[in-house]
Amino acid sequence: MDSSELLKKVRKIEIKTKGLSANVFAGEYHSAFKGRGMSFSEVRAYQYGDDVRNIDWNVTARSQTPFIKVFEEERELTVMLLIDMSRSAFFGTRTQFKSEMITELCAVLAFSAIGNNDKVGVIFFSDMIEKFIPPQKGRTHILRIIRELLSFEPKGTGTDLAKGLQYLNNVIKKRSTCFLLSDFMARGYEDALRISSKRHDIIGIHVFDPAEAVLPPVGLMRAVDAETGRRLWIDTDDPVTQRKFADWYQDNFKYFKTTFLKTGADTMSLHTDKSYIDALLHFFEQRR
Repeated sequence: MDSSELLKKVRKIEIKTKGLSANVFAGEYHSAFKGRGMSFSEVRAYQYGDDVRNIDWNVTARSQTPFIKVFEEERELTVMLLIDMSRSAFFGTRTQFKSEMITELCAVLAFSAIGNNDKVGVIFFSDMIEKFIPPQKGRTHILRIIRELLSFEPKGTGTDLAKGLQYLNNVIKKRSTCFLLSDFMARGYEDALRISSKRHDIIGIHVFDPAEAVLPPVGLMRAVDAETGRRLWIDTDDPVTQRKFADWYQDNFKYFKTTFLKTGADTMSLHTDKSYIDALLHFFEQRR
């Protein structure tokens, strides 16, 4: 993709998603994701009418004059986008690829965040950590994230969700709101998710294509595993093959839902052939 084509795509996504974040999601985002409560601001001399429960006894003892602690609301959030860039994301049979929906979702969430004066950072991962963009504010920063989403070519092919979550814990020390976007076709991330959920507010966004849930009966078909490169012939008309395929998908989906439920993390599932707007609005409303 050349630079002019990339800029056109970035601009197209900005126009669509910035409008949604400003006009549709602005209030819902603010209500769903609140700050971390009250944080210490300063110490000042006690004044008549101040709450005696806020007296700083250490300062008061040293100065022999009553002082109180002043607190203020800590509204600013850090929003982290933890994005699965494995090969299976570049799949789609209906309206769009999973990777295209993930790009739009990230743009909407990012513009909603900066509209609320929050910082946004990104971790791209596959079966390795691909790229880390530290949290910052501003439109220029969000446009950089969108450019990376559109043009980034991962080195890895597989998926290691645990590695992405562990990296999040290592680089983001303050509590953040983290959106983990993936098709969740891998397992083995339960321990990492449990640790991350204690430190951060984790939301798993499951993006999938309908053809991944039910194998369409189209006869003998040669298939390629996007992550391993393995090639094999599949008789899609065979009832046993269809059942195994459906069971495999359901087992992965059940693992995803159960694992997040155990750790207290939120989840949502999005179809590539359906609009994500209503689903995202419903999710925001539930978190109020």
